[in-house]
Amino acid sequence: MKRAISPSGPYDKMAAMSIRPFEPTFMKVGVLTAALQELTPRAVRDPDPDRAIEEWAEFARELNAGYIQLSAALHPSETDVPPEAMLDPVANTLDLRRPFDKDRARRVGAALKANGVGLSDIGYFDNMLHHDAAVRRKKHEFMLRVFDAAVLLGVNAVCGFVGRNQQHSMDQNLVDFEQQFVPLLEAAKSRGLSYRVEQCPMPGWTTGDNWHNNIAYTTRSIFQYLKDTGYNFLVGGFHVKGQVIDSKGVAAWGYGGQTVERGDWVGGQPSQNAADQLNAWKKHTVFTEHELPGTARHDPLAYLQNRTVDWLDHQLAARELLQLDVANTHLVVEHEYPKARLQDRERLKPILQGAIAFVRRVDEAAACMFALQHEVLAAQGIPVQGVGRQAYRS
Repeated sequence: MKRAISPSGPYDKMAAMSIRPFEPTFMKVGVLTAALQELTPRAVRDPDPDRAIEEWAEFARELNAGYIQLSAALHPSETDVPPEAMLDPVANTLDLRRPFDKDRARRVGAALKANGVGLSDIGYFDNMLHHDAAVRRKKHEFMLRVFDAAVLLGVNAVCGFVGRNQQHSMDQNLVDFEQQFVPLLEAAKSRGLSYRVEQCPMPGWTTGDNWHNNIAYTTRSIFQYLKDTGYNFLVGGFHVKGQVIDSKGVAAWGYGGQTVERGDWVGGQPSQNAADQLNAWKKHTVFTEHELPGTARHDPLAYLQNRTVDWLDHQLAARELLQLDVANTHLVVEHEYPKARLQDRERLKPILQGAIAFVRRVDEAAACMFALQHEVLAAQGIPVQGVGRQAYRS
């Protein structure tokens, strides 16, 4: 305790107070390996699956990413969804067609260590509530293999969707969640793992008109709402990916996206052509485009109108509203900006370097603001200037 005495002014009554050092705490910045699915050509990695992880560890070092989120998926030869129907093609950097044993884990661990890159978690993003029992069982069995690989790799979490049964109402899906998904959570817990839910609504998952095809979706004001309801302990990490809203697209179709004549139905029936099924994503893409952090114009008015992401406010709000262990919270850059979805290492490299650097600097700026305002100034009883964020309004 040090004594701070002001001979005059409004703070005379504060005779003694704590002087807290300026010690900002930063998050761990990484990248999801789905950012470049074909870093290692299939002809190389299919017979030697861990080669893909070794090359991604090297690439992550070149990108100055401290961590990778390892993307796992059913191999294209095994999946129920053709790649042509996917807005973002399969990225099975972690190939689990063969058992992932201690030898494979040692090989992966050696590659990560050699490149000075850590592993945040493993991501497998699929519909865990699929209506077809056989398809669902296959996905669940694969998720269990992901859990086992995570344990061998020494990470404490996996990341994925919950999904939705397309033949059931949302209320019925809550029953499905309890009966089909909770056992997965129990299996994760028994292995010492947390299950981090990716909350994208996945509107293009079906040629039907459902927009929310992942029942574990969230909204833009979720931080404040979680704090207000006492659930702000639930967030354990972030995919850093925004949306840039097209106001003209909203004027044309509204926030439900294109509802007719998308091209995913032919002759009054859902098309059996996978390339046609891709058009179901027009429920999303006609009014918004995925943003790779740093690639969208600085637009203060758009921030206020929720048409793009104010990344500084995002990182500051995370610290102010959530119960985070900030030093162990991962910021995973997720690249899905369509016009920059390049499967060319050298072209994509400077783009990802820029996005990762942007995320790191924004987080550092937010950390400095938080430490200065909520720790240094607060300890000395000095108020923060201005009005700031207003719940559910700004």
